[in-house]
Amino acid sequence: MAKWLERVVKSLGNHSDRLNAINIFPVADGDTGSNLYLTARAAHDAISKLETDSIGEMLTMASRAAMESARGNSGTLLAVFLAGMAEPLCGVERLTAPLLATALERGKVRAWSALSEPVAGTMLSVMEVAANVARRTHRASSLEPASKAALTEILEAICVAAEDAVVATESELGVLHEAQIVDAGAVGMLIILDELRGALQGHVIDPDEYAQFHGYDIQDPHIHQGVSNGSGVEVMCTINLDALGAATLRGQLDALGDSVIMSPVNPTNEGYRWRVHVHVPVAEDALNAIRGVGSPVNVSITDLCTHDG
Repeated sequence: MAKWLERVVKSLGNHSDRLNAINIFPVADGDTGSNLYLTARAAHDAISKLETDSIGEMLTMASRAAMESARGNSGTLLAVFLAGMAEPLCGVERLTAPLLATALERGKVRAWSALSEPVAGTMLSVMEVAANVARRTHRASSLEPASKAALTEILEAICVAAEDAVVATESELGVLHEAQIVDAGAVGMLIILDELRGALQGHVIDPDEYAQFHGYDIQDPHIHQGVSNGSGVEVMCTINLDALGAATLRGQLDALGDSVIMSPVNPTNEGYRWRVHVHVPVAEDALNAIRGVGSPVNVSITDLCTHDG
């Protein structure tokens, strides 16, 4: 599993510019590849010297580091997905097909629920398809559930279905259909799942495997540069909140902007440490709402109109 995260970092780094080039949703800021890569790197760096036999402990530490350093929508959702996967794997020393199916289901649920308004045709769709296919494949399999063969079978089915889900994003989102490209975050999620299969089977994923996707062979000029974003900023922070404070803040941010993501990082004495993400016209409006319920740290403000990938 540690090797998986190492491979993910390398692969996302190699593919980041192509992912940036086709990043036009939810805003055309050309940074999905960079955000996924930097978030994955934070996750891997956190466990690079960790000594543990528990897959869950490793993924929990990786996800918390990823959450604190998450970049953009895609990076935040990746961190949330890893956090969800870690939950059913606490104390687990060996990954099996049924455990993977459970972990993917939990990761999917956490990622979809973190967004106030989740949208299909994105990396969320790939997560959902992967979880659903994993469950069905496990239930229908005649192989010994704890065997490596069963794990190989389920991962191969997941990656085939995830590839189909990426292709489908072009028809699920109008903005992608108009640009004749697939969703950048969805491709990134496929890469992450492919690398899990590759880590298990010990083979290198062929980069040309993704050449079939519409727009993926284009790196210069970036497609996102021809799409107007309007105006606005991305605000991210970490904050300690109880359940009422978290619900209050989510409601206020929903009213102020969009792309609202709130996910618990770890429990505290008063509630949870939350990672917050929102797109708003004016940063100060979001910051005032956040400061009204607590004291934010790790605050970042990014102009959505000036990204160049």
